[in-house]
Amino acid sequence: MAELKRFLVRRLLTFIPTLIGVTFIVFVIAAVIPTDPARMWAGGEKANPKVVEQLKKEYHLEGNILERYYFVMYKLFTNQMVSPVTHHYIWDDLAKKFPVTFQLTIIAFIYIIIIGIPLGILAALKRDSWVDTTVRILALIGVSTPVFWLAYLLIFLFFTQLGWITLAGTPKPSYSYTGVPLIDALIRLDFPMLAEIFKRYSLPGFILGFMGIGVTARIVRNSFLDAMNADYTEYAIARGLRKLRIYRHIFRNALVPVVTVLGLMFGGLLGGAPITERVFGLPGLGNYMLNAINQYDYLALMGAVFFVALIYLTANLIVDILYAFIDPRVRY
Repeated sequence: MAELKRFLVRRLLTFIPTLIGVTFIVFVIAAVIPTDPARMWAGGEKANPKVVEQLKKEYHLEGNILERYYFVMYKLFTNQMVSPVTHHYIWDDLAKKFPVTFQLTIIAFIYIIIIGIPLGILAALKRDSWVDTTVRILALIGVSTPVFWLAYLLIFLFFTQLGWITLAGTPKPSYSYTGVPLIDALIRLDFPMLAEIFKRYSLPGFILGFMGIGVTARIVRNSFLDAMNADYTEYAIARGLRKLRIYRHIFRNALVPVVTVLGLMFGGLLGGAPITERVFGLPGLGNYMLNAINQYDYLALMGAVFFVALIYLTANLIVDILYAFIDPRVRY
């Protein structure tokens, strides 16, 4: 336990330079673009010069890069940064966008688990057969298919032709416990609301998780094959253990690399899915970042990047902690 505590302290200390590095890179890229952000925020070429000067002073746009970066990060940390485009507090905007992305991530992750893992196990058990070949081809298609092309294709099929899904609005119940409609409906066992949520999010969730299904299937297959060919598996077979018990040991040992990928994948999905959210009109983190880029609202973009980086680092930390519970051989 003491080793785990020291490990957590070390990892938490690495959060700070990582977050600073990620946000500073985004800030420098925005700062070197040859444009006048204050004039763009004030309305472009016809902007009032007094408003432009006021924005420059308010957002410290005339200082050097380090001074401006410090100002932005200080305002973000103290929740005082207001977007010059939306005129809302940036953290308030992120708090409103995050539930949409979180619901989309949960549904995408469900698809990855219930499709990707069984396909990988099936391919390993049927190694070098037509089943294995089919799964590997499907995995390759999942990794290489453009998200926007698949999204429009399935929208045409399931919305235009069949009418099985909806593409308007984001269902919200009249009650709230966690701020996430999907979780609130599960707590309340509100099945009609769950049906509406899944009708809205099922297709974008599948699109978002489609590549992850292919990646997961490949990793599960390879990890399962390594465990099946390990010495302890041959020893278990020689002892005459039942197949179910042998497969249980194989699955547990094959789970370690799979958990790594799934954990990082979940963190990446939570970071937002700009293409998926834009195609399906979902007001999540990804769409928020795209709007910030289009409107040159790099202050909102920095807040979103900071939030996404924090989510990804936290997911990575949780995965590392789970190692010790999955594999007792792992020590910190």
